[in-house]
Amino acid sequence: MADDIEVEVKLPRAETAPAVARHTLRRSYADRVDSALLGDAELLVSELASNALRHGRGEITLRARLDDDRLRVEVIDEGSGFERVLRHRDFKVVGGWGLEIVEDIASRWGVREGTTHVWFELERRGPRLGEPGDNA
Repeated sequence: MADDIEVEVKLPRAETAPAVARHTLRRSYADRVDSALLGDAELLVSELASNALRHGRGEITLRARLDDDRLRVEVIDEGSGFERVLRHRDFKVVGGWGLEIVEDIASRWGVREGTTHVWFELERRGPRLGEPGDNA
């Protein structure tokens, strides 16, 4: 891939925000990543957009960037921030599992300290420099 493919959109502060986020990723990257990675990205961006809608304030922004190695997705709102703490709870509890899902699926994720700017990365599958099958 010669160039990074970047996307930035404002999400509606409405119940449609997760669906708009998923649609944006699918429209932007469906022909550039495998379906498993795209499905994971859609699930995780739904969780982050839902959290921004439920717990955040102000405008919600979705940013995404695809390069040769990974898809990085960021969801930003104008809230005052939160700590990156996973809550451990009984499996029977409904709701509140979003960041645990992100933790389980993402290659990496984080929060910019003091903000509600949450990001995750998904590594692309395939050979990497120095791996067997790499002809570089």
